[in-house]
Amino acid sequence: MFLRRIPVLSSILKIARRLYDWMLAFADKPSAPKALFWLSFAESSFFPLPPDPLLIAMGAGRPSRALRFAAITTVASVLGALLGYLIGAYLMDSAGTYLLDIYDAERHTWGKIEDWYVSYGIIALLLAAVTPIPFKVFTIASGAMGLGFLPFVTACAIGRGARFFLEGFLLLQFGEPIVKVLDKWFDLAAIVFVAMLAGGFLLIKYI
Repeated sequence: MFLRRIPVLSSILKIARRLYDWMLAFADKPSAPKALFWLSFAESSFFPLPPDPLLIAMGAGRPSRALRFAAITTVASVLGALLGYLIGAYLMDSAGTYLLDIYDAERHTWGKIEDWYVSYGIIALLLAAVTPIPFKVFTIASGAMGLGFLPFVTACAIGRGARFFLEGFLLLQFGEPIVKVLDKWFDLAAIVFVAMLAGGFLLIKYI
């Protein structure tokens, strides 16, 4: 593919391919569900990488268990979101500020997030739950801004559940074909995924 002729992209794609192949092989291991749980938990509160690639790899390898894997991802993600909420509510001046600095959510960006909450309320959290926007920034912000606990948990469960169970359902129905499509169009899929991930961080910073 022509993308591999670009040196920087070629290096990124090689790393992505190795990681994808590792996840496909790892998906059959007994410890895979635990790894999926902890990755999903961490992503909602402090870790930058989303659990979707591992969920897809595991669900594609075992389509009959795709909905079970989606449930693990959803539950762990909501529990991780609770940790983010507690960090925002009780540790904003220490751990909260440190984590937001990592994700470049400095003062002017924080002001934008506050405006989103004022304008859209719980909808802002729902959007972060289902899109590439960094979810952990909004879980921390929810605690810091005193968003009601029950609405917070409800929004997280709905948003994360919609995202991961949609993936699980597609994997249940089209698991093997999805693997074939990914193998055929891996370079393009990897670039799109990286672009979406980067775009989520840029959206926080500039919009």
